[in-house]
Amino acid sequence: MRVTNSPASRKRRGRMLQAAKGFRLKRSKLYRYASDAVDHGRQYAYRDRRTKKRLFRYLWQARINAAAREAGITYSRLIEGLKAAKVALDRKIIADLAATDIAAFQELVNIAKNALSTKPGAALAKA
Repeated sequence: MRVTNSPASRKRRGRMLQAAKGFRLKRSKLYRYASDAVDHGRQYAYRDRRTKKRLFRYLWQARINAAAREAGITYSRLIEGLKAAKVALDRKIIADLAATDIAAFQELVNIAKNALSTKPGAALAKA
């Protein structure tokens, strides 16, 4: 007698169709098409979880740059100054401060400017 493993197969196919819930037409009803659609969707999800991090970093940099230029310093000089001052804030926090708390961001700008002026080689950069 041939053993088909049908309970496990049915369960596996049911899980796939459940994952395809909300898809349109055949992609939610038929196992063959649902399987392809779910596999593609999971590939996109995996890829875009990484892309999202990249895009948010670009957004934070743009926000910091805009606020920094209003404060009279460029983004790269601000970050250089904060590193020289050993300020351990990431770009997400700095961008949030730039958008919501202007006074705190201005204080960071002042810290960065002071660190840049006392940094070794500051006289060479001005010349």
